[in-house]
Amino acid sequence: MAKTGKERSAKTAAKRIEYDEKELRHRLRLGTRQKLEELMAWNGIEEIGEAVQNLILNAHALGPTLSHQAIECPRHKITVSENVARMIHSAGQRKASRLDAEEA
Repeated sequence: MAKTGKERSAKTAAKRIEYDEKELRHRLRLGTRQKLEELMAWNGIEEIGEAVQNLILNAHALGPTLSHQAIECPRHKITVSENVARMIHSAGQRKASRLDAEEA
């Protein structure tokens, strides 16, 4: 006899508890999602969960030193030109002079 939907759901829930499964939800912006889809296409992976799991396992296999390169967050480097630095400095000087004049 076939199992009912409730029986199948109960069995699945019991397995999730037994294996200590946790559901992860994460929102991605378009650029990140496109990169994930590209990785999946390169490797013939159709399920997002499988791709994420493989990425985690492979990054972990790299060890603590090399995994840092795979998992670090890319940050933008901000460089201030001399002209901008001069403008900021002179604006600060004007503000300091104004504050000194107000205090006097």
